[in-house]
Amino acid sequence: MSSNLALWNTVFKTDPSQTKPIVGKPYRGTSPKPYYIIHRATEVFGPIGIGWGFKILSERVEDGALGDKVHIAHVRVWYNWGDDHGEVEHIGQTMFSGRRKGKPGGPDGEPYTDEDAPKKSVTDALIKALSMIGFAGDIFMGRYDDSKYVSTIAAEFREHESTLAAPPVDESISTYVAQTIAHFETFKTAFELKSWWMAPRQADTRSALGIINGAPEYAQLFNAFMARGNKLSVNTKIVDSAA
Repeated sequence: MSSNLALWNTVFKTDPSQTKPIVGKPYRGTSPKPYYIIHRATEVFGPIGIGWGFKILSERVEDGALGDKVHIAHVRVWYNWGDDHGEVEHIGQTMFSGRRKGKPGGPDGEPYTDEDAPKKSVTDALIKALSMIGFAGDIFMGRYDDSKYVSTIAAEFREHESTLAAPPVDESISTYVAQTIAHFETFKTAFELKSWWMAPRQADTRSALGIINGAPEYAQLFNAFMARGNKLSVNTKIVDSAA
């Protein structure tokens, strides 16, 4: 790789709309939404099980204070980055059973067991492992403590979203086709391109213009779409089901 930070810099920034405040802890902070991180990993590496994945190495339940029990999961994440294969391990933990917190100064509440604790622990370990290679790095490095940074990064992500919007539609079908083919070149990943193509808004626009499967204009667009997607793809091609 040309830079040891190439992957890190690719996944470092986190969309503020895909975060949530930390609750139920003795501290405050922000955490990324887990499925956003999974989505980002898929965008960067490819489908899970092909470009990246994880294995649960071990699970256990340990005693905590006052009868509490904590579930702990040890997870290994693997990924393919260009010609390189990487692995990173981490642990995650969740309260498995105990007593619910009562009101300040009062007795503790009812005992509970969280049947989803194992799943939560694995998710916790997965996100922590991915953070070690840069995912949501701005959150874990404390950048989200700066409100100005959050405002700036939010504007950056909104600007990026605007580039995924539909190009201007001219009444001329031939002009629309030319504009759309040119718009394909603005996409940086096959995932973004395919998401744009399959979005209901784009399908409705094509349908309204009579650019439907079987029409010569549709064939021209779809061939250009496939050509751009295959050029962007590293490990896999866009499948014909995108039609």
